[in-house]
Amino acid sequence: MAQKVRTRMAPSPTGEYHVGHIATLLKNYAWAKHNGGDFILRIEDTDQVRKVDGAVEKILSVIKGYGLDWDEGPEKGGPYGPYVQSERLEIYKEAAQLLLDNDKAYYCFATAEELTELRDKQRAEKLPPKYDGRYRDYPKEEALKRVAAGEPYVIRLKVPKDVTVTFTDLLRGDISVESSNVDDQVLMKSDGFPTYHLAVIVDDHAMGITHVLRGEEWISSTPKHVLIYKAFGWEPPIYAHIPVFLNPDGKGKMSKRKGTVSAQSFLDAGYLPEALLNFFMILGWAHPEQKEILSLDEYIKYFDPKDISSKSVVFDVNKLQWINGVYIRNLTDAELLNRLKPFIPADCSLDQAEAILPLIKERLVTLSDFEPQTAFFYRAINIDKEILTKRSTPEIVQGQLDDTSKALNDLEIWSEEKIEESVRALQQEKDWKTKQYFMMLRYAVSGSAATPPLFSMISVLGKKLVLERLSAARAIL
Repeated sequence: MAQKVRTRMAPSPTGEYHVGHIATLLKNYAWAKHNGGDFILRIEDTDQVRKVDGAVEKILSVIKGYGLDWDEGPEKGGPYGPYVQSERLEIYKEAAQLLLDNDKAYYCFATAEELTELRDKQRAEKLPPKYDGRYRDYPKEEALKRVAAGEPYVIRLKVPKDVTVTFTDLLRGDISVESSNVDDQVLMKSDGFPTYHLAVIVDDHAMGITHVLRGEEWISSTPKHVLIYKAFGWEPPIYAHIPVFLNPDGKGKMSKRKGTVSAQSFLDAGYLPEALLNFFMILGWAHPEQKEILSLDEYIKYFDPKDISSKSVVFDVNKLQWINGVYIRNLTDAELLNRLKPFIPADCSLDQAEAILPLIKERLVTLSDFEPQTAFFYRAINIDKEILTKRSTPEIVQGQLDDTSKALNDLEIWSEEKIEESVRALQQEKDWKTKQYFMMLRYAVSGSAATPPLFSMISVLGKKLVLERLSAARAIL
């Protein structure tokens, strides 16, 4: 029987969770579900120096905020727990001891000063910085005496000499590296914590991980990982290294210097989680029918990591905005109103928002557009005399405002239809220039040249407020 597919994502609580992390998590999740397997979440907090308080909770929250979940991990448990590395220290110590006992690793007592001196010397000689193996063949009995005496040490992997390390990447095929180019990697640090390289192999093996889908920046570390697997006598998982996102301008890896990269910040900016996931789906991967709008279930059905492009892709914000707009317009008004609640300002009532929403739904790109597109409905406006009288004269505009106020005040039924009928009849009767008059009226009641449809807007603003604003506009002439 085929082995059950198990994938994982293993975030480190060292800061904000990147959109690239969510995109990679999505791929791991989808591949597990495509195969009827399990997706595991593991917290890799062995870097205690960079660990940020509260970061774990934020990571779990943002993953849920994107509508994703995990089968095993924090808050859920599972048969291979604990799922937090700092709670698995004894497991790593036992693993490191196993390598020591089998002469696959060794104690190293080189001080930080010695290693700095070594690197400086190598740089001066234009050599790549690399540990020189000075304790590789140190007598084991002597090493154990120094350990017993309390001398600080690390444990390093004894990388085999003169062997070719080969692994298969689903995107790139076979990749080979000579072991002479692989450092004797530190496995256990002097503080008793494992390095990432030891912990990730021990955990992936213990948790039955079959596929590792991760960023391409890990390609250079994979030979080390394969060697650690071989040192234990374990079978490595299948690897797929996913290209990084490029900045929206196409220049360089997406970074904070060129704008936000925080996964939470995109939700805070009013992008719908399902639109973001859809965007991540099609970055570097194509649906068999070249569809650009697809659900998570459809993605799971068709996704295969071997179909991911090996080329880096631009994080195209325009494409993301288009996709988000499609998802917004596919919501019912009631669904959209519910999604908008965190973005509706305090001075706009829910009833007002409900009335305004149909007027702006087609214009929304993100949920955060609601306030700037609707503020004139519920906040005071400022009118500029020059804009108000553009393409006309103060005298003509004054007459237009007076006549429009009277016509609207005389309406017994305040509806979009009756407003349009009255205002158009007035314009035709007075023979006012169509473009000038309607632009002036739009500006007088909204303080803006770009608004929802004029008569819908006037209807929603209400008779009292419209008449007040026409009067205020007249007063500045």
